[in-house]
Formats: sequence, C-alpha cells, structure tokens
Amino acid sequence: MKKTFQKTLLALTFLLVSNFVMAQAPNKMSYQAVIRDNSNALVTNQIVGMQISILQGSASGTALYAETQIPTTNTNGLASIEIGGGTVVSGSFSTIDWANGPYFIKTETDSAGGTNYTITGTSQLLSVPYAMYAANSGSSIPGPQGPQGPAGNDGAPGPQGPIGADGLQGPQGLTGATGAVGPQGQTGATGPQGLQGATGPQGPAGATGPQGATGPQGTTGPQGPQGDPASDDQQLAVSATGDTLFLQNGGFVIIPGISAANAPLPQYPAGSVFCASGPTAIVDVTNPTTGRIWMDRNLGATQAATSSTDANAYGDLYQWGRRSDGHQCRTSATTTVLSSTDQPANGSFIIAPNSPNDWRSPQNDNLWQGINGVNNPCPSGYRLPTEVELETERLSWSSNNAQGAFASPLKLQLAGFRFNNSGSLSSVGTLGSYWSSTVIGVDSWSLGFSSSGANVGYSLRAYGFPVRCLKD
Repeated sequence: MKKTFQKTLLALTFLLVSNFVMAQAPNKMSYQAVIRDNSNALVTNQIVGMQISILQGSASGTALYAETQIPTTNTNGLASIEIGGGTVVSGSFSTIDWANGPYFIKTETDSAGGTNYTITGTSQLLSVPYAMYAANSGSSIPGPQGPQGPAGNDGAPGPQGPIGADGLQGPQGLTGATGAVGPQGQTGATGPQGLQGATGPQGPAGATGPQGATGPQGTTGPQGPQGDPASDDQQLAVSATGDTLFLQNGGFVIIPGISAANAPLPQYPAGSVFCASGPTAIVDVTNPTTGRIWMDRNLGATQAATSSTDANAYGDLYQWGRRSDGHQCRTSATTTVLSSTDQPANGSFIIAPNSPNDWRSPQNDNLWQGINGVNNPCPSGYRLPTEVELETERLSWSSNNAQGAFASPLKLQLAGFRFNNSGSLSSVGTLGSYWSSTVIGVDSWSLGFSSSGANVGYSLRAYGFPVRCLKD
C-alpha cells in the first residue's frame, strides 16, 4: 500500500558560534517527520517503526551508521526522534567525520510499528550541526556555512471549516428631516470711486555743465635699447609630471591639474599570475552610505555582476595572505606540502587539513596589511579591506542576506569557496565568503552570507575565498 511520508530536517543556523561550545555538544541530532496513510490522512497517536541510516558520498552510498526507533506520533501525526539515541544496527554515530561529506539521511518507516518498512526516503544533509563537526574536525574554528537544504514538501491543506451563519440585520434608522434653507442676505451697495488726483507739473531740465579743459599730454619716455637675440632668447623645459614650465635663465610657470591628468595608471604587483581572463579591469564604484571607493568586481572577474549567481563575476579564490601566484585559479593543482616562506615555490593550492589549518608553517600574521603589505594582490593604490570595513559595508545593506549583498553598490555574489582539506570547490551559487586583512588568533576574519543571513566571522586561512579590493 502506497503511503506518503513527509519529513522536515531541522535546519542549522548560518551564523557562526563561539568555538568553546563544541566540547559540551551531545552526539545526537533532532529529527521530526509527519506520517500519513494512503488516503493522505494523518497517522495519529500510534507507534511507528523507523530505521535511520547515515550514508556517505551519495544517495546510494555506504551506510556509516544505522539505528532503529519506535516513536509514537502525536495528535498531529508528528513523530520526533533523536538520531544517535536509538537501537544501533551498525556503525557508531559519535565517530562520524562530518567534514568528510557529503552525507545523506535515509529513513525507512513501518506505520504499523513493526519492521516491515514500506516508506523510504533519502535526502542530503546540507547543513551539519556545528558542534558535531567541531568535535571531530581537529579544529575549533567553524568553516563557512554550507548551502541551505531544500524545503520539505508542504503538507496537504486541512479541510475548510463551515462558514458561520450571517447575523440578523438590524433595522434601518429613520431618516432625519431636512432643515429649512435660510433666506439669502441682501447684497450691499457698491461704494463710490474716489477722485483721481491731478498730475503734478514736470520740473525744468537742469542746465548742461561746462566741459572741462583737456590736460596737457605727457612727454614720451626714451626708447629702451634693443635686446640681443643671441642672449635674450630662452628655451622652455617641462617637468616630468607636465605641470611646470621652466625658463632657461630662471623662472617657472605652474599649470594646475596637469600632474593629476598625467599620473600613472594603477598597476598590478610585479610577478602577478593571471588566470584565463587576464588582468582584472580596474573600475571604481562608490558606496554613498559609507563613502568608500571599491573595485566594482572581484579579482579575476571579467565583469561586474548582473546577478548573485553571475559566473562571469565570481572571480578567483585566494588562500588568506597569498599573492597572485596562480593558486587562486579555480582549477589550479593542489599540493600537501606546506610553505615555510611568504611566497611558495609553486602556484598550487596548498591543502592544510591539520591545526592551525594554514598554508604557511609557521604562520605569519603580517601578510596583506595595507597597500604596501606583503603579498597584497590588489593593484597599486588598492588593498584588502579590514574586518571593520567589511562590517560597515554589511550594515549598509537593505537586507542582511545574499539579496542585500547584491543590491548594494558592490553587487557581491554567491561565488562559493575551496575547502582547506581537499581543495575541492563548494557552495557555488549558494554561499558568499570574502576575505578581510584582519587576523584573529590562528584564523582571519571574513564576510559570509547566504539566502538566509549574513555576518562577519572568522575562518581557516587555508580556505579559498574571493577578494574585493578597496581604494586606499
């Protein structure tokens, strides 16, 4: 008999939590499901049999853990369980490495309370409880939020209640009598026009005064000597910036505005490696609320974004503190060899799965600091923003989510990221994470957002995030 099974996986919040909480987290995960029969009627106040499995890799992947439970539905047909608290069939829930996903949850249900499971469903766990991940990850620092899971199926609408009877209409009140119109008053008489005054006589014209005498002409001064063309002709010289003209025998003239017009254009640091799109065009955009001037696109993007998921505007993905050495290209090779210098010998994405999860060993907190900072990938006159500057931009958005990020003058996108422990690409089109230049402990601050929220938190330095440059 075909039955309909609807389930709701409790979503994890996007916002980062402090890493000292994870040591006290229970090895359980809440799960709720609504049970209906083949007539779409709720199975209420009844014991049901359930088997829950955690699959790795795909919807048909290996079952790392399985357990059975026999919850009782409530009057609304809702069955509530805690995964990890049932009768273990195989595996260990506490040893699951939540960072080594993706993971899928498979549910099998017998509405009669036995083990004849006729209702089966499998869906991907798109968000793992932070404390469970942190307990097994080897790092107390949360990674960026995963993509939001798909919404569960809507339950069937309940029947509409009967429409209540109309109340009795009250009697209409009597119409009041119309008052009498009062008589119109008489129009007052127009007063007489006053007499026009007589025009006064014109006064006599005054006499023309006598013309003054012409003064004597002054004497003509003596003519100066004629200059010597051989010694008086001078050559003009122009300054390097073009704003000053120098005379050969002394003196100069300054022409305002010329030096600014002749100023050199911003240049990318020497030795920069560009991906397939070449050097990023330098076009400014100003946030009128914050007053700050930014590049209008991510480093590596070929255009300013036309939507939150414009692939041409995603740009490159940088590990924190590294220059444009080729590692930032989305398809760059990977290596497990950490670098002991600020500039690795190759342009590979460096995998760093172990604490402190940094591509450089030992760490260097002084990278990316200001326009002259070590490894600053931005063009001359531009730099990475600080954590405070990213937070100020976020507070200027019309809404605290991906929609507000794209609606801002910067048009920030859901460009995704690369994992620190594998270099694999993730969350493209569902998550945006942007580096700042500010460090916090062994990590660095970053701006993260999705369709459900946004905040400035801290991330592992070996992650690959987009970079947006700020004019200094």
